[in-house]
Amino acid sequence: MRPGIDYRALFEASPSASLVLGPDLVIVDANAAYRRATGRTREDLVGRYLFDAFPENPADPDADGVGNLRASLLRVLRSREPDTMAVQKYDIPVAERPGVFEERWWSPINTPVLGPGGQVAWIIHRVEDVTAFVLSRPRPGPLGGAGGGRPEAVEAELYERARELQTLNDELRQAHARERQVALTLQEAMLQTPHLRRHPDVAVRYLPAVESLNVCGDWYDLVDLLGGGFAVAVGDVVGHGLEAAAVMGMLRSVLSTAVRAVEAPASALAILNLYARDVEGAQTTTVVQVVVDTRARQVTYSSAGHPPPVLLRRDGGCELLDKATDPPLGAQLDTPTRPEATVEYAPGDVLVLYTDGLIERRGEDIDAGLRRLTEALARYARHSPERLADAVLARLGLSSGARDDIALVVLRL
Repeated sequence: MRPGIDYRALFEASPSASLVLGPDLVIVDANAAYRRATGRTREDLVGRYLFDAFPENPADPDADGVGNLRASLLRVLRSREPDTMAVQKYDIPVAERPGVFEERWWSPINTPVLGPGGQVAWIIHRVEDVTAFVLSRPRPGPLGGAGGGRPEAVEAELYERARELQTLNDELRQAHARERQVALTLQEAMLQTPHLRRHPDVAVRYLPAVESLNVCGDWYDLVDLLGGGFAVAVGDVVGHGLEAAAVMGMLRSVLSTAVRAVEAPASALAILNLYARDVEGAQTTTVVQVVVDTRARQVTYSSAGHPPPVLLRRDGGCELLDKATDPPLGAQLDTPTRPEATVEYAPGDVLVLYTDGLIERRGEDIDAGLRRLTEALARYARHSPERLADAVLARLGLSSGARDDIALVVLRL
């Protein structure tokens, strides 16, 4: 039989100088090439916070290596994508000579290693030591020339352009961050839910996708009904960006009005479906509408292709509300009626509504995601809604976001 690969030996023998970092930026391992490049032993590095092992050079007022590297690593944690850095001047302390730093230049790339839940489990920090090359190159003269021949001048010019490119990339990232913040502020305004203040036992969470610079079409809503009780809805418009958010705003408003008028989830969704047929971008939207009758202690629900809500019993048992599901909005041209189901609840039970970003993973069956969710809910069944929402997101590895947007509503009945 073919022997298995010894990945530790492979990592140790790799000619590329590499560190393995945890999500807390503590050094987990360093291969032989990295130890040779930095003059350190494994005992010097493993278990130490990266920037304690390699602090900023206090004698260099222009030093920015620590700041640039930290920003790159944080981008990797947020985006879960590799980040290639421009050549960096990052001096390192000289071993056994406290307070003395050696000028060093590096070409780094930081690559995430994802865990089973899609979260960043480790970061591989790989560097090439380009100190000898940089220090041997003459700097461009006032008119772009150099002290040496033409090849040296071109190489020096390329280095300077790389530094300029990094500056432009940093400015672009800052502009995107500002644009994203404006977009998210707009979406927060669109998700205003005034009646939520009357329900202290309800927790809501909205997490935008970590890879998206724009708003999206996920939404939640809660309204008190004139006949007593209240209605809760969660929906998901396909796509991202301002167009999806605009469609979301229209659908949310129509459904909120419809459920106030008819108070029956299936009837409200039938009205919404008629409206969605004439709205570009609304087709294939999924949504679930729930009405809670607090006097009869009943939950009545209807779903348009949406993942099933979960009724978490006081004993930790979970019931999927999946008995009244029709296709998404616009999928059927003639839908005068939609299915509806009712289930009784006991005081202290918890109702959980969410969008598919909470449970779906690439290449995985949705049943696995539902099983993961119900196991997390059962584990924290006695938590308050606020603590339960945070605990579930943390348990599923989604505290800092996911590849898709997430809307989550947790309410104790």
